[in-house]
Amino acid sequence: MTLLSPGIGALLAANFEHCARNPRFDPFPLVRLFNPTGRAVWLVSEIYPDDDTLYGLADLGLGCAELGIFSLREIEAIDLPLGMKIARDLVFTTRHRLSVWAEASRLAGSIPDAAELLSRLVREDASAIRLLPR
Repeated sequence: MTLLSPGIGALLAANFEHCARNPRFDPFPLVRLFNPTGRAVWLVSEIYPDDDTLYGLADLGLGCAELGIFSLREIEAIDLPLGMKIARDLVFTTRHRLSVWAEASRLAGSIPDAAELLSRLVREDASAIRLLPR
């Protein structure tokens, strides 16, 4: 089983190259991996040239999200109850860069709670914009 399509892999590799040339670059996470039976979530922004080492924000469901590297092969090898595996959110998109996700996760306590916080902030921002005089 592979969690990353060739197209997504190419985008993650391009982010890796861009970050290698510009250490201040703050990429958007492009992939959301998750445990369908728990709260573990990985937001992936880059893949190293070895096609295994991922970089992003990891939250194993223990209330402590961390920026760092993790192994695609190890994540794909995780066996869950009922024969399930870690899954990729095929409709994941975000307006927020990785640093924003990291800070929101720190404040909210987890990536899932950060997702709700960021979604609420976007909705409130959109509401506030509609109330501005024209």
